[in-house]
Amino acid sequence: MNQITIRGIPDEIKKIIEVEAKGKGLSINKAIISLLENTAGKKVLKKENKKQYIYHDLDYLFGILTKEEAEELENNLKLQRKIDKELWIEKK
Repeated sequence: MNQITIRGIPDEIKKIIEVEAKGKGLSINKAIISLLENTAGKKVLKKENKKQYIYHDLDYLFGILTKEEAEELENNLKLQRKIDKELWIEKK
């Protein structure tokens, strides 16, 4: 399939495509393909005539947090990473 025509693209989607194109220095067409690949969860790379699949299952989460949300998440992760030594020391 070489061509597809899509009608009625919402303004919000158009803005996302334009941001993708501008941010990556791509044409609108290549930006749409990039977004479709990422949304589909894989990106096909050709290497020595072999297809290799790279999965991007969580890419859509990148950059969606505000600075405050990111700081709160980081603080919560720090709390979870603390080791309660009393639980790990064998009592005699």
